Amino acid sequence: MTDTAISSPSAASGSPAPKSQRPTIRFRGRSFLALMLSPEAPLDIWLEELSSLIDRSPGFFGARAVILDVSNLDLDREGLADLLARLNERRIQVMGIEGAKESWLGPGFPPLVRGGKQVNEVDIPAPREEAPAAAKPRAESAPPAPAPEPANTAHNAAPIAIAEETIRPSLLVDRPVRSGQSIVYPQGDVTIIGSIASGAEVIAGGSIHVYGALRGRALAGCAGHASARIFCGKLEAELVAIDGLYKTAEVLDSQFHGQAVQLWLEGDAIKIAPLN
Repeated sequence: MTDTAISSPSAASGSPAPKSQRPTIRFRGRSFLALMLSPEAPLDIWLEELSSLIDRSPGFFGARAVILDVSNLDLDREGLADLLARLNERRIQVMGIEGAKESWLGPGFPPLVRGGKQVNEVDIPAPREEAPAAAKPRAESAPPAPAPEPANTAHNAAPIAIAEETIRPSLLVDRPVRSGQSIVYPQGDVTIIGSIASGAEVIAGGSIHVYGALRGRALAGCAGHASARIFCGKLEAELVAIDGLYKTAEVLDSQFHGQAVQLWLEGDAIKIAPLN
């Protein structure tokens, strides 16, 4: 997309200022991913289910813009304001509203949006189930714990602490991700046994591993993990992002196009290197 320049007229008289003195305003086009929330009646039950999702995946909404679709609800202006307040209590910031009357909106309300492109529903993986309590050893029947070794050096404790910090759940997708599909897993890493097609997206709280071509969008570290990485067997991505910093196909280094690479975040820059 090319930049568009708008010239401002001279403030002195009706005559235009010399071309070299005219200030310019540049417009650059960007595309952003948004999650559509479509509440259903009864609202109290729907909000309870939403709270349950947030409890399971606290970072799910933190990395996405949210559009609220109220076309399925029988609301008035006061009802819409109440719904926005209840979503705000759950730390969901609505960036736009669809399906509301334009006369309802104004100061204090998100803007009205129209014409969004429909894609498949976002896949929200279920959390891992913990082992039942009955299967856990009872404290009173467990053998006494061995006496701890003397911690005379930092070497004794460091490996355990590092291991606990780096253990994260992961999601394995044993099929290609087709165009229009969206895989969202803010709990940890995502591994794709196949390719990510153009028009598809994978969003992970940790790293993303693609055992095939990456042609769509891959957004790693969405839960604030700057150490997340993206690995792929063939780089042809539309967009890559790590911890909110992104690069589109137009600015990705062309020398790595079609290669097996890894991408990581270094300061405020996404670095790319071949997988050898």
